[in-house]
Amino acid sequence: MMISAIVLAAGRSTRMGMQKMLMPWGNTTVLESVVQTLQNSGIEDIIIVTNLEISKSIFNYQSFNSAQDKLPITINNNGEMLASIQAGLRAQNPSAEAALICLGDQPQMEEGSVRSVCEAYSKGKSNLIAPSYQMRRGHPWLAAKPLWDEILAMTEGQTMRGFLNRHADEIEYVPLDTPTILQDLDTPDDYLKYKPPL
Repeated sequence: MMISAIVLAAGRSTRMGMQKMLMPWGNTTVLESVVQTLQNSGIEDIIIVTNLEISKSIFNYQSFNSAQDKLPITINNNGEMLASIQAGLRAQNPSAEAALICLGDQPQMEEGSVRSVCEAYSKGKSNLIAPSYQMRRGHPWLAAKPLWDEILAMTEGQTMRGFLNRHADEIEYVPLDTPTILQDLDTPDDYLKYKPPL
């Protein structure tokens, strides 16, 4: 069973006021922290979907350079989530059976959350898996290959929220006891609130 991760990192960071994917996070960056968590969780196939500006900067980070052959970068200058997910699906390894949809601005993501979602999929009960905290759906969530054509056929104006709502009866929720599945970094206040201590 091969699960591939799509890391959504093409946003313009308008509310942050600077490129949040490359902001410091502990001894690394926001985006690299997400990638490290995925790797530590056993995900070997990782696709970063980002814009041209960030892609150029990534190559300047030594910590990313050593893993470039394992981290394909797909460019999506549109910046919208649907377009990024579609770009990631088009870049998938043919052997991939499911895609784990991850936020590039969610460095708080925990290895346990990733493993729990993947383990739920491995039991074969559903093609759509999502973590939940106190009845709220979070990230990363997983879509198996039978759903990809529908996502790829979606057009501008449609949203992934709408897709998930259409398939609400098919979602297998994985209850987790951590609010980190709901937390991402949109504003400077978010960054200050969640960033790890030095």
